[in-house]
Amino acid sequence: MGVLLGGHAFNVPAGSLEPILWLTVGTGVVLAVLESRFRLTWIHEARGALILVKLALICAVPFAWDFRLPILLAVTAVGSVGSHMPRRFRHYSVVYRRVIPNACGWGGGSGKEEGREAGR
Repeated sequence: MGVLLGGHAFNVPAGSLEPILWLTVGTGVVLAVLESRFRLTWIHEARGALILVKLALICAVPFAWDFRLPILLAVTAVGSVGSHMPRRFRHYSVVYRRVIPNACGWGGGSGKEEGREAGR
């Protein structure tokens, strides 16, 4: 993603950046599948929704070529915010309106931190 953003920022020819664009999309999809652990609830948790937004924005670049740099800057901002959010926000489900527990405990951790936050 960094090479793609830098290439667009410095006006590298589109032909050179196209393979990097699709490689970025492909690795994003693979990482999304790994991150989801094949749980459908992941899609409506904040972390899943943000990854889907990032993938949609990256896929929009070929169709909104004149806006490619602002789009890629937005992808970087969404990724930065998403990766630095506290666990209670990353694992919050917009459908169920609560943090979703999983096999590793509440929100993917050991469960100790979230238990204290919930007053248990």
